[in-house]
Amino acid sequence: MEWYLKVLRQYAHFEGRARRREYWYFALFNVLVALGLGLIDGALGIGVLGPLYSLAVLIPGLAVSVRRLHDTGRSGWWLLIALVPIIGVIVLLVLMCLDSEAGANQYGPSPKEAAVATRPATLA
Repeated sequence: MEWYLKVLRQYAHFEGRARRREYWYFALFNVLVALGLGLIDGALGIGVLGPLYSLAVLIPGLAVSVRRLHDTGRSGWWLLIALVPIIGVIVLLVLMCLDSEAGANQYGPSPKEAAVATRPATLA
């Protein structure tokens, strides 16, 4: 839930980088909420909750996707490859699964390395 809220707090922030964890937890939570709202819509016989939720998370979803692409060293314009039938979605899925580019890149410092640096040392 922490990662989901982090993305919502950065509602329309398209700059910087997002770790795989941030992107995929956001995607997982969206799927679970969409399924739940779909069940509620079906039980009530209305079809308004799911579309309203999808509209509400459209901009944060695009923003975290662009930041995820930035983390792999690619421009956010790579999202447009999803418009190519079948192959585009597969290519985008692979790009979202790639590991972060090590160190800082043109989009900013690595969020993965920042998280490791702030983690408290553990006793061996």
